[in-house]
Amino acid sequence: MIGRGEDPSSLRNEVFTRVFDAHWASVRHHIEGVVPDDDEVSEIVSEVFLVAWSRLRPSHPPGKIWLLRETDRQLRIRSRRSPAARGALDAVHSGLSGDPEALGGFGRSEVLRALGVLTPLQRRIIMLTYWDGLAVGEIAELLRASESRVRKALARAEERLRATLGLEETGSA
Repeated sequence: MIGRGEDPSSLRNEVFTRVFDAHWASVRHHIEGVVPDDDEVSEIVSEVFLVAWSRLRPSHPPGKIWLLRETDRQLRIRSRRSPAARGALDAVHSGLSGDPEALGGFGRSEVLRALGVLTPLQRRIIMLTYWDGLAVGEIAELLRASESRVRKALARAEERLRATLGLEETGSA
């Protein structure tokens, strides 16, 4: 309960600022994985945090998973509007630098070809794991799937990537 001297809007502002500071970079990084235009990335980040502000309850602020779900929702809305929606392969292509050393000696075409053999779910899990740095549990919560399903899909995706790239079973993708 708010006392006479406490301003509810200042508490709301303080909570939102903490949420924004804690998760802005993660949300932006998540969007940069699929949107090549920096201005559009900034616009989507703004839309995500506008929704977060409008639905903010200071007693129960949104966490990283909620914000990433909202980010995915905003991206789906945009992809329906845009006939030239970019897929994960295009996003990875635009995100890769031209330095073959950074790719473990593989060029863009090899990496893109390897990602192309994955199912959409496998590509998504690979991106969430290696691009966004999420743990299996966080991915499961985000996708609303069981951890075992995510773990199995990740293992299969890594196995397919290794096979496509001609790597031995080293355990690293």
